[in-house]
This record gives sequence, C-alpha cells and structure tokens, in this order.
Amino acid sequence: MFNEVSSRSLLSSRVREIRPSGIRAFFDLNTSGGDTIALGVGEPDFVTPANVREACIRALRAGTTKYTSNAGLMELRKEISTYLSGSFGLSYDPEQEIVVTVGSSEAVDLALRAVIDPGDEVLIPSPSYIAYEPITHLHGGKVVEVATTAVDQFKLTPQALQAAITPLSKVLMINYPSNPTGAVMTEQDWRPIAELAIKYNLVVISDEVYAELTYGRKHVSIASLPGMKERTIVIGGFSKAFAMTGWRIGYACGPRELVAGMLKIHQYTAMCAPTIAQIAAIESLRHGIAAKDEMMASYNERRKLFVAGLNAIGLTCHEPEGAFYAFPSIRSTGMTSEQFVLRLLKEAKVAVVPGHVFGSGGEGFIRCSYATSLVDLEKAVERMGRFMKAAQPA
Repeated sequence: MFNEVSSRSLLSSRVREIRPSGIRAFFDLNTSGGDTIALGVGEPDFVTPANVREACIRALRAGTTKYTSNAGLMELRKEISTYLSGSFGLSYDPEQEIVVTVGSSEAVDLALRAVIDPGDEVLIPSPSYIAYEPITHLHGGKVVEVATTAVDQFKLTPQALQAAITPLSKVLMINYPSNPTGAVMTEQDWRPIAELAIKYNLVVISDEVYAELTYGRKHVSIASLPGMKERTIVIGGFSKAFAMTGWRIGYACGPRELVAGMLKIHQYTAMCAPTIAQIAAIESLRHGIAAKDEMMASYNERRKLFVAGLNAIGLTCHEPEGAFYAFPSIRSTGMTSEQFVLRLLKEAKVAVVPGHVFGSGGEGFIRCSYATSLVDLEKAVERMGRFMKAAQPA
C-alpha cells in the first residue's frame, strides 16, 4: 500500500492532461533566430502611451501602492461603466455588476469557474482562442466544439450551434472579434444565436477583448440584444486596443449573481488587480481614446496590405474584420499546419502559429499577427512568397 501511494504522481490528473500553450511553443522556437520575423504572438508593437505611463509614475511617487477593494477601484469601475455605455450601448452598475481582474485571462477563468459544475458542457466555436479548452477541463467541464468555416467567414451559425446543443449544455463561450480568425458578428448574426441561448437556458461568456478593433463595422455585443444581458458575462480588457499587455488589467461585467460568484473566487485567489495597472486603465479611458484610435487606424492599414499580399502569393485568406490576425489557408500546399509552420520558420525565417492549436477547426490554416511594422509585414510576405514557390509540388 505504501509503495502505491509513494509512486502516485504529485500533479493532478487534470493538470497532467493539459497540453502546453501551442502559441508559446512556437514563440519559443522563434527566440533563437536573430533574423526571424515574428508574426506569432498577439501583442501590439506599440508602447503604452506616454500619458498612461506618466500617470503611473506620479502614482508611484505618491505611494499609491496599497490593495484596492476586491472588485477594483470604484473610480475605474465607473469609468468602465461609462465607456461601455457610450461605446457599445451596454449598461452596468459599477457597484455590483463589474469586477476588475488580472487581465481578461483571469476574467475568463473566473467566469468558467463560477458557472460550470463537473460534467457540464461548454460550447466553444472552433477555431477559437486556445485558453478556453484547458480552463474548461481544469474545472471539470466538457468542451464541445462548434464548427465554423471559412465559407461563413468563421462566424458562428445557428445551424452549427443547434446541432451541438445537448441536455448537458450549460455555457456558450464566444470570442468576437475573433482570435484567431478576425471574424466579426453583426446584430443580425447574433439574433438567432441569442434565441437559442434563451431557449436552452445557456450562460453566455463573451470574451470581447478585441471589441475596439473592428474595421468597417462597429462591434455589437450579444449582451446588447433583448433578453441577453441577464445571462451574459461580458469580458473586456486593455491589453490589445490600448497596448497594455504587460499591465495585466481586464474586467468582467454581468448579472449581479454571476459577478458576485466571480468576485468570491477572485478575492481568494488574486485579491485584487494591480493598483498601478488600475490607475493606468483609468488614464487610458479618460485620456487615451485618441491614441487607441490612431493605433487602430495603423492596424487597418497593415491589415489591408498583409491580407492582399497573402492572397497574391497563393495563401487564400478571408477578409478579417476585427482583431489583428489573418488566418490564411495552407491546404493548397498539402502540408499540415504544423509541417507548414516548422518549414516556414526554418526555410524562410517567418514565425506564425499553426491553426490546429486553436481547435480541430483550425487545421489547414495558420494564424499571422499583423500587429507589427509595415516594413516587417512586407518582408514577411516576400519571404512567404518565395517559400510558397519552393514548396509547391512540381
């Protein structure tokens, strides 16, 4: 008996079963290449605006380094409430319907932990952001992929959702604008999805961290549709649109009962989001909108150039309407997405992410971040073009 106990793994079975991040794995492969153009990690190449950094320097000099309330500074929650109302028509009480988190990543974790019991099914469009599946698994949920396709520009369709729903379905986890595809859902797209969520009493967790980054159309939150606010947790943050990835500051908004459940977990794990990061977020919302819009305009210019370049070299790519990713097909090469990415890195020194890490729906595609300079994007397209010519079968 003692030998059996002593040989038992010190790690939980759920942790052992989780695969390491596919994005980070390919990022690490790239770190040794001095001439490699990195289009892998979804991080703005902009530095956090100077006024935001200066606001934090002033706060540090003033000694503003104590804990905040668990839910975050009331000043910040009020700013978030005002911002969401003015930008997306969402109304949330800063007292009881908003919690400030350690990045939007913690908000995703809190939301899933607060609503799923072991065995509950979490419906996740595929391809989707890589963190949703392992977090669901950690908390005893079962992932059910809902297929999206390039034909539909990777939008979630009611037909695909209906086919995936079972009596065990509890949560619909969505991310639009989408990482990795850049897909955007319109109000018309959301209506039948909302009807199904209401019909089957689904909790919707809507990761809207790219809400500000849309091109040609304004972001519409599913929570803004009739009957959806009371069943939807909206997640946002400052990393992408405000160039604040390292600050680790996000938020979640939703019905009081669900937010209270998330806050209960948050106060025992993170305690509160970093005070200085909260001050930075306040400054961004008050005096950083113009800088945000300038960065978005730059992404749009890069998007047009890069997507046109991909299509020109034979990597068919649908038009991404949001975020800062292109998701071209590599099926014409006959390679798997992993084979393509490894060869591209070795032979052309361009680092991208294989589509399969985003779920089964991502196989046959690669994710390329265009949140880098126009010069590097032009070089990347040139190198990828030479690689495509060499890789085509004779």
